[in-house]
Amino acid sequence: MQLQKPVLITEQRQKLSPQMIQSIKLMALPLQELKEQIQVEIESNPALEVISDPSTVSLESLPEGGTKEQDSADLFENASDPGFASRSGSDDDSKRMFIEGAIARPETLQEHLLWQLRLQKLDQHRRELGERLIQNLSDDGFHKEDPYLLCSGESEALVKEIIGLVQGLEPVGTCSSDYRDSLLVQAALDPACPAAVPAILANYIELLEKGKHGEIQKRLKLDDKEMREALTFIKGLAPFPGRAYSTEEPRYVLPDIMVKLKEGDFVIVLNDEEIPVLGIDPFFDSLAERSDAEKVRDRATNAYVRDNIKRAKFFIRSIHQRNQTLLKVARAVVEYQRAFFAEGPKRLAPLTLRDVADEVGVHETTVSRIANRKYLQTDWGIFELRYFFTNSISGAGSRGSSFSKEGVKQVIKEIIESEQAVLSDRDIMEVLARRGIKLARRTVAKYRGELDLDSSFGRKRG
Repeated sequence: MQLQKPVLITEQRQKLSPQMIQSIKLMALPLQELKEQIQVEIESNPALEVISDPSTVSLESLPEGGTKEQDSADLFENASDPGFASRSGSDDDSKRMFIEGAIARPETLQEHLLWQLRLQKLDQHRRELGERLIQNLSDDGFHKEDPYLLCSGESEALVKEIIGLVQGLEPVGTCSSDYRDSLLVQAALDPACPAAVPAILANYIELLEKGKHGEIQKRLKLDDKEMREALTFIKGLAPFPGRAYSTEEPRYVLPDIMVKLKEGDFVIVLNDEEIPVLGIDPFFDSLAERSDAEKVRDRATNAYVRDNIKRAKFFIRSIHQRNQTLLKVARAVVEYQRAFFAEGPKRLAPLTLRDVADEVGVHETTVSRIANRKYLQTDWGIFELRYFFTNSISGAGSRGSSFSKEGVKQVIKEIIESEQAVLSDRDIMEVLARRGIKLARRTVAKYRGELDLDSSFGRKRG
């Protein structure tokens, strides 16, 4: 009989503390999200305070002028209280200012369709069915759930009838299953649609997306004029009709680093004007400096103060470490990519994460994390930091060819945009070869496709 007995085993395990996890997350945050995270931490940790915030404007910085009474009147005149009227103005002026100051909210896709549906001559049941289908639409204008399951208990013919009705409302093509279905609906409802378009959309959408217009023309036996008219019509369709009414507010990119050429050298500036300067609340400092006797009498308060101050200091150090690492990585990138910053995107050199990691003295994952969603403002525009990490055309990183993939793509774009006569992929390959860039024709075609540029056939008829 085999006996079991307890055995002690010693092993080492690496476990990240919550503070370390927070530090790693801060490293990956772009500027806008870092500001939001700082605000969350300030609200959750009373020991943390904002010493100064360059991104905000104080009332003291506003231009002087006008009496206090006039300033008060201006404040209320721009408020949303219609019951207040300035003594110096008429009631009509107050009403006008109230209306002009009212917050405007953009119309949603559902609201726009429901408004049109109410104008249709429908019985109550059909109207309710249409409202149900409209509320089931995504921001793109497509069904979220299967409309026939959503309207279970109704006849298939009735559901199909109401779907067709909604599809004909503005914007045309909503209430469809996907973008292909939407394009077919738009083509079917347009009397000016060329005869070849429905067949192209139904059977050759994959070839159309790949830019193989010649193959489509050959299969459908179309002449040049018919193919040109079909392509022109298709380009005017909206694959995602609902997006015209999207209420999602755009998030603007804030560059984390600015690179400027000054007196023949590159100056790297951290955009710290968007980040508030943090410190420890003086009240918590005073509590921490109490005598030992007082701390003993109030152990709970002492522990609370100590923990919050510790959290606050670690948070401040983590932000400082993030900024310093970002600066070091940016310096290494600028050093490796000096030709890019001096002459533009076509001079982008091959660069790997390992190259920068070795230069900065950190792990590759740290470089990857710090490059994630961070942006550099240059004389050539704003670029994501990851943009500068690109393989060579031979696929061997910075140790392969001296030409990077992204740099060669910019050269191809430049060749196509400056061409006097339409060049085929083979012609472009020969132009590149004369410049010392050796690529296969299929690689040229691949890079051209990634640039979203038409083939020579499409450019000839575009």
